[in-house]
Amino acid sequence: MNTQDPYAPDHDDLDPEETAEWRDSLDAVVEERGAGRGRDIMTSLLDRSRQLHLNVPQVPTTDYVNTIASDDEPEFEGNEILERNYRSWIRWNAAMTVHRAQRPGIGVGGHISTYASAASLYEVGFNHFFRGQDHPGGGDQIFVQGHASPGMYARAFLEGRLSADQLDGFRQEKSHLGGGLPSYPHPRLAPDFWQFPTVSMGLGPINAIYQAQLNKYLTNRGIKDASDQHVWAFLGDGEMDEVESRGQLQVAANEGLDNLTFVINCNLQRLDGPVRGNGKIIQELESYFRGAGWNVIKVVWGREWDDLLARDTDGALLNLMNTTPTVTSRPTRPKVAGLFVSTSSVVTSARSVSLRTTPTSRYGVYAAVATTTARSTPLTRLPPSTRVARRSSSPRPLRVTASARTSRAATRPTR
Repeated sequence: MNTQDPYAPDHDDLDPEETAEWRDSLDAVVEERGAGRGRDIMTSLLDRSRQLHLNVPQVPTTDYVNTIASDDEPEFEGNEILERNYRSWIRWNAAMTVHRAQRPGIGVGGHISTYASAASLYEVGFNHFFRGQDHPGGGDQIFVQGHASPGMYARAFLEGRLSADQLDGFRQEKSHLGGGLPSYPHPRLAPDFWQFPTVSMGLGPINAIYQAQLNKYLTNRGIKDASDQHVWAFLGDGEMDEVESRGQLQVAANEGLDNLTFVINCNLQRLDGPVRGNGKIIQELESYFRGAGWNVIKVVWGREWDDLLARDTDGALLNLMNTTPTVTSRPTRPKVAGLFVSTSSVVTSARSVSLRTTPTSRYGVYAAVATTTARSTPLTRLPPSTRVARRSSSPRPLRVTASARTSRAATRPTR
């Protein structure tokens, strides 16, 4: 047995009495200054041990809580109530798009849970981070998760870019009168709508890495200035099982692709069943990305948990969070699994809006937006006062997780 191996099971301590003194010192710091101060000291010592080449194993995962502490969260810059309202409309329209695609005589169906669980991630991006193609820097490049396409169509419907009839043609490119909408993102099938193809699963993450690498190449060679373009890849926890999803992660780190962000939505579902029934997929992905040289930001819990965690002075709740397998927390996901990202912020008053529907059918209706004054015909375009314009300024780091809804698992290469 190699006794220099820090993982060796029978590693001998050369001076256990001195080791006990160091442990007592750490206990005293935590008792007097709190867990935060103890964490700061240990993090500093781990970093120093790496610099001294002491062969101390680095910590592959962090506690099963949000990476950004509640005290460090910036105020939400938008209107939380308003954004939540129309996010609900988009989520509903996405579900109805899939539901109506299953009506008699059609029966093509689609994917509902992907966008339903990731709507907050996309809307925070669209409203506060993504730059459009008319941006002076060239605009951002977005790889939308393939199975989330109904959500993108539903959003375009509220914007007035697509009609209800076009939504009814989902997955019916050839059979729907006047043409339908493609099942998944693909610029050849819908050149005016999609930037990149992301299906089959796994194409999105690997192509996003290559796109970010290409942007660096174009800039460094003086061919085109792509230094202000950011690449965003929206992925799922089940999708990360694909070979292509993880196969080139080290390339992003080795090339120093700081122009790339993965947003991994961990809804604990894959096509053939739950994800990682006996483990914790968020922790697994965090360790994998950290090992490949990426920065990882986890958003696991909504703000309703902040007070409970603050009062957890003995760490009992934190220990429960760290040790409870995914399969145990799954039945009470909205409260326990912490996969619903909270865009915490100041709540301001919103203009009152009411819902109208179109068209009427027992196979589902689409929600449209109308002003408080009732009209005889439904509106499919958001009133100017309720639109949220895309920001032209440089985006700040997006708060989503490696649990993806990475809980956003948001990951970014460091090297």
